[in-house]
Amino acid sequence: MKIAFDNIVNARDLGGLVGAGGKTIRPHRLLRTAHLHDASPSDLKRLQEEYNLAKIFDFRSLDEAAALPDQEAPGATHHLLPTIDLSAERLTEQPIPQEAFLDLEAHIVNYSFYPEVQKMAANMYPSLIRSEYSQLQYAAFLRLIIEAPEDGGILWHCFQGKDRTGWGAAFLLSALGVEREELIADFDLSNEAYTELVAQLNAQIEERGGGEPEKEVILAFMGVSTPNFIRTLDLIDKEFGGMMNYLHEQLMLMPDDIHLLRKRFLQ
Repeated sequence: MKIAFDNIVNARDLGGLVGAGGKTIRPHRLLRTAHLHDASPSDLKRLQEEYNLAKIFDFRSLDEAAALPDQEAPGATHHLLPTIDLSAERLTEQPIPQEAFLDLEAHIVNYSFYPEVQKMAANMYPSLIRSEYSQLQYAAFLRLIIEAPEDGGILWHCFQGKDRTGWGAAFLLSALGVEREELIADFDLSNEAYTELVAQLNAQIEERGGGEPEKEVILAFMGVSTPNFIRTLDLIDKEFGGMMNYLHEQLMLMPDDIHLLRKRFLQ
């Protein structure tokens, strides 16, 4: 369910989604959003009073978090868990300088014409789920949720609250027994938050004579590529033996952990 905050965008409460045994996720317990740098006093008050927020997980890089630090949410512990290993990415001589990622909207049209960036967009999700570094960060995310106060709300985000945040949601929802179709629907909802921005950037692509390859880059970096998400779910099935096996082997989630999560968040 989408949440209309003053200044926190792409926010939704995952309450109501159907999990294991036909039970539904408790409302006001699991929230996914974009960054909290612009959160208004009213937004922060709502997070405290309506959602009893206990933990915030920030999946951004150290540079992103330093450039736009989250507002402090009263009563909540903040955990910075960068889910992308930028040191490894630098070794690949990626064609987008790190500083450009801090204002990607201003640069992405230019970079969308680079074949290397088009390849990067296509590999974004597969590289994330294969990265041992990323796996450890998401494993820490799930472990810290398990260790969180039982009655407290949990919020996680990255910059736009779509890719890194979306995979965090996919892992947690899978642990709760949410079906694949619902994982895909939740992931795709992020496109609604950025429809206007993607359209504006695509218009610039067309003005410069670009086509579908360039627009795929815009969608991947400024919206979400749902087809690529689906292909990566298929890749998890093929390379890791399915999502539940991935949770166990790569994210170190044990059967007792899954039982605890379901007991805590399903009703």
